[in-house]
Amino acid sequence: MRAAEYDRHVQSRQAAERQRIHDLQRQRRIQQHQYQQWYWNQQRALRAQWTARSYDYYSDPYYYTPASYRYYRDGRYYQVNRYAADLLQQAIRYGYEQGVRAGRADRLDGWRSDYRNNYAYLDADYGYHGYYVGRDDYNYYFRQGFQRGYADGYGRDYRYGSYHDGNHSILAAVLVAILALQPFS
Repeated sequence: MRAAEYDRHVQSRQAAERQRIHDLQRQRRIQQHQYQQWYWNQQRALRAQWTARSYDYYSDPYYYTPASYRYYRDGRYYQVNRYAADLLQQAIRYGYEQGVRAGRADRLDGWRSDYRNNYAYLDADYGYHGYYVGRDDYNYYFRQGFQRGYADGYGRDYRYGSYHDGNHSILAAVLVAILALQPFS
């Protein structure tokens, strides 16, 4: 289902990763190259955690939990259960964290601000495992967080989040404004 489709996608993007490494090396973008390597290694580690589990849709009580929230996107409402809502919030948080790292790398490389052409923004799968929500929804919310994190990392002003004890966190009010999650009754 979604997880199998995502597995096929992961396998197909390896060529894009190799091309991206080549481009960054050619452009002498050392910080961005290091960030991209870190991003891919972290993403592979997250993926390995999920693939090590024996997942079974039919015995997953969370998959069949009824909808308890709704959110509005692209002109329509979507209903999700608590686990899907948590995953969408995770997408925003992960996007923000990765955006800060990518923006900082571009700033340190003396590169122009350009979050839309960053591989992590284009990929937008960091932390996605194929369960509870569709990949397009996860990607959309990851990119919303990434865009704001990139602005904070590139500009160093933290308008959308904060930095504390080595961690970058999106502000709760910003997360709520992005997802606009409402209890469903």
